Amino acid sequence: MALQLTNRRKVVSNKEQSFSERLYLPGILKGMLITGSHIFKKSVTIRYPEQTRPVAPVYRGQHVLKRDENGAERCTACGMCAVACPAEAITMENAERKKGEEHLYREEKYASKYEINMLRCIFCGLCEEACPKEAIFLTDRIVDAEYERDDFVYGKDKLVEKIEKRIDVSKRQTIEVSEFKKVPGTKHNTLYDGKAIGKGKH
Repeated sequence: MALQLTNRRKVVSNKEQSFSERLYLPGILKGMLITGSHIFKKSVTIRYPEQTRPVAPVYRGQHVLKRDENGAERCTACGMCAVACPAEAITMENAERKKGEEHLYREEKYASKYEINMLRCIFCGLCEEACPKEAIFLTDRIVDAEYERDDFVYGKDKLVEKIEKRIDVSKRQTIEVSEFKKVPGTKHNTLYDGKAIGKGKH
């Protein structure tokens, strides 16, 4: 007596193939017709990087370290972004700003080293939400393909935006920050009382 474990057994057919089936010509012709029909359809291929697909305004791509309106780096290496990162992809080292470097770094402390491991990053955006200085944002840029793992560790040379080529991140800024910037007489990124916003005070 055979033991049946499931009721999903299949009966194998040993039906012999016909002459036309043994030639495989009908199957080949059918496949060629299907392939040929795609010639007259619109191509869905995007020839990147010459062509790019439209992306959402809040698409989270490659990071950027922003500069202020005077061209100085905003990041103070406070470590808030590194703490907020669930993938532990961000590492940094801070340093003291020296006299005469006010045009390079906005605050007294700055990030002498700032690295993001793009292989670990999950592009969640928590780093930009945690940053109190609006120094780091995710952009619509795509991370380049590389051949070596070390090349995916991005330093300040790839993260800090160029003075002559600013990156617009206005669509990623929160409503609260945008409203704060409209208040006359306020200095952006300083501590303020939220109740004073509607009164035009800081």
